[in-house]
Amino acid sequence: MLRFWKAGFVLLGFAVLLLGGVQRANAGCELVKATNSAESKAAAAKAAYATAVQTANQIKRRRGWSYVNLRPRKVKPDPFWKSVRPVVTPDMLLKPDVVTSKTYSQCWKGVVVPYVCTAGAMACGR
Repeated sequence: MLRFWKAGFVLLGFAVLLLGGVQRANAGCELVKATNSAESKAAAAKAAYATAVQTANQIKRRRGWSYVNLRPRKVKPDPFWKSVRPVVTPDMLLKPDVVTSKTYSQCWKGVVVPYVCTAGAMACGR
């Protein structure tokens, strides 16, 4: 009987550790959305990528993480001047999307600037 209780206690301990680890992993992530513009689609995508990385590093410092990892995440395009262009419709998007190991960027032709891109990523760390 004592052996049964020990085995049950060990299994309960593993379950608590496993569920606690899953909960911490989800709590240690934040969505990053960065919009930038440039004279070309490639330059705008590169600038949005750099802004996303910079934002992730700010999140890392704010949360006191020792590291941060970025995973690409498709997000809704976010125009700068919402009074000029409140939304970006799917037909405005320039194909192909620019996807790297860290960000997922969608670009369109701007009204005030030549090209605009929004990069999305999930920043996770501890």
